[in-house]
Amino acid sequence: MDLAQLNQDYGLSGQVTFVTGKGDFPYIEVANDQATALISLYGGQVLSFQPQGAAQDLMFVSDRAYYQPGKAIKGGAPVCWPWFGPDPEGQGRPSHGFVRNRLWQVKSTAALPNGDTQVTLGVSDTEDTRALWPHTFKLAIEITVGSTLDMALVSRNTGDRPFDITQALHTYFTVGDITQITVVGLDGTTYIDKVDGQQVKPQSGSVEIAGEVDRIYQGVPSELIVEDAALNRRLKITSMGNQTAVVWNPWAEIAAKSGDLADDSYTGFICVETTNAADDVVTVAANDSYRLAVTYAIES
Repeated sequence: MDLAQLNQDYGLSGQVTFVTGKGDFPYIEVANDQATALISLYGGQVLSFQPQGAAQDLMFVSDRAYYQPGKAIKGGAPVCWPWFGPDPEGQGRPSHGFVRNRLWQVKSTAALPNGDTQVTLGVSDTEDTRALWPHTFKLAIEITVGSTLDMALVSRNTGDRPFDITQALHTYFTVGDITQITVVGLDGTTYIDKVDGQQVKPQSGSVEIAGEVDRIYQGVPSELIVEDAALNRRLKITSMGNQTAVVWNPWAEIAAKSGDLADDSYTGFICVETTNAADDVVTVAANDSYRLAVTYAIES
């Protein structure tokens, strides 16, 4: 990509700058009076969000993340689409779909009247994607950086027949100490326990982390809270367009076996993902679209 052309076409003085960074990928640096953010065009992925006055970044990115074509970047907010998890048809296609490891296009940038900055990126079908998934589509991610971080994943079916998707904003949050984390709002729901043979279990009370956790929560409310005692902050997650949410932390053994995670890195993050997963399958009609959206707010 031609950075000079991107800055000429989409740069916003004092707010949006296009730069080259790790892996020689193009990135967008966003800075306004309310927050800063870093967005990778590779994967259409937000890697950093820090409101003014916040002591820590909202997002965790692994020090050992891969910045290589064909590899997903471990951290920030990867986009899983058009399926979440393993290939639903068992054809050996990549887990979590194929958009988190390809270059997205800049569609628009805007300085909003309230001082927020909005960036819209997009990816659409190619001969390569149709070989993996035989549908035509336009996928966009709308990213709004202000006192909160807003993301919306908009799936448009440009074909003449419906298609089914599962999807996720697979966000990694920085935490002070995983053993002092509490996820509030899931009491009374059920979850699919992927660590224990896909058993469906009831959630009683808040979620605490004391070992490997990989759960798909069903029938979730629109608001969840991550309480972080070690960093003395709480993260409010407000979502729409989803019936499910995933809570994930790999814990020590998996982290130690992962080339793109340091052995002790699991202590510093939690994923609370806004998803359409498991039975929460979305059917997008021909010439129609579907919107999955989330807002993250950091509170003391």
